[in-house]
Amino acid sequence: MINRKEQPVIKKIESVDFLAPKKLKITPKVSLFHTKNVKDETTRFDLYFDAGKVKAENGIASFVNGLILSGTKEKTSVQINNDINGLGGFYESGVSIENAVISMHCLRENILPIFDTIIDAIKNANFPEKEVTEYFSDSKQRMKINSEKVSYLAQKKFQKLLFANNDKYSSTLSLEDYDKVSVEDLKEFHKKNYLKGLTKVVVVGNVEQNKITHLAESCSQFIADDGATFSSELKNHSTEERIEKKGAIQSAIRVGRTLFNKNHPDYLDFLVLNTILGDYFGSRLMSNIREDKGYTYGIGSMISELQKTGYFIVATEVGHEVKDATLQEIKNEFKRLQDEIVAEEELQLVKNYMLGQLLKSADGPYAMMDLYLSAEIHGKNLNFYNKAIESIQAISSERIKELAVKYLDWKEMSVVVVG
Repeated sequence: MINRKEQPVIKKIESVDFLAPKKLKITPKVSLFHTKNVKDETTRFDLYFDAGKVKAENGIASFVNGLILSGTKEKTSVQINNDINGLGGFYESGVSIENAVISMHCLRENILPIFDTIIDAIKNANFPEKEVTEYFSDSKQRMKINSEKVSYLAQKKFQKLLFANNDKYSSTLSLEDYDKVSVEDLKEFHKKNYLKGLTKVVVVGNVEQNKITHLAESCSQFIADDGATFSSELKNHSTEERIEKKGAIQSAIRVGRTLFNKNHPDYLDFLVLNTILGDYFGSRLMSNIREDKGYTYGIGSMISELQKTGYFIVATEVGHEVKDATLQEIKNEFKRLQDEIVAEEELQLVKNYMLGQLLKSADGPYAMMDLYLSAEIHGKNLNFYNKAIESIQAISSERIKELAVKYLDWKEMSVVVVG
């Protein structure tokens, strides 16, 4: 029996027994990853395509992803969705700068019929004019609504500054783009980037091997002859730009720069610096700008990764009358980290927080698969996270200061204020 009068022993985290998925090669360049150890009847499969926004102009990548289940010669979009819903499937799709993903959550017993429905819809998608017109109308209306939001406008402008040297990465959608795209454009992109653009298949669930084989064989028809290629030479434009939005009560602020991903030797240590700065509720940005000054409900910083590089960003919304003061306080926090040694007590608190979050992110087979995918995309395995544990445990305050001097130079930042 547990003695509740005694405090549990606190044990130092040294490593985690991560469980890697099985890897089935569909071709030498494309694999299916499967984690089987799911104790309930749920399952998930993901299809990754080389169909990100950088692959086409005028928003075509987003349009095709949103219309991928719009219908075939044999089935309408309603019939396709009824087939999925009737079997209890939950469909999701999304497109990022560099790839597109189609995901399905369902019961294990229904994975094959739902999977076959999805495969048929992708393979035979013919983008009916009526569906395209309705989708464009709804999407344009959402964009008009979003265009009234300072956060949306700030993010669009920030993307242009962040990837200033690359038109494909800096390109954003405009209302005029809807009038430039034809059904034939959608079909051509679908043919090139979906019918011959599959880059990865993921399955989580206690699915029998014969079904996994069926999934792999069915997906083999969508694999491109050549692998996906991405830019590694991205550079932000170091400047400050302000956009006036009449009637806005708040101002949106974005501060950041291009940086790196997991393959850079400073990545793991910079994660600790970033956490201290703005990646948890007790961070310096939150403590100063929310708790002390009361300028915002929330502010944070993060590192976002791309295939070959990455970027760092600070984001918040504040009252328009304190936007300049907020920028100055962000700048002050950068300078503090450059000039002052982080106290051991604060550093230890952040280390414990980060280690706890890492354990939390590895809780369960679905979370473990997501961790694996985050490493695998950069050519690493789950041992990367045990190296992260070692790095977190070992980092010193002097190293934090060194990184702040190296990467938090205000003159290197792209700054956007909209309000």
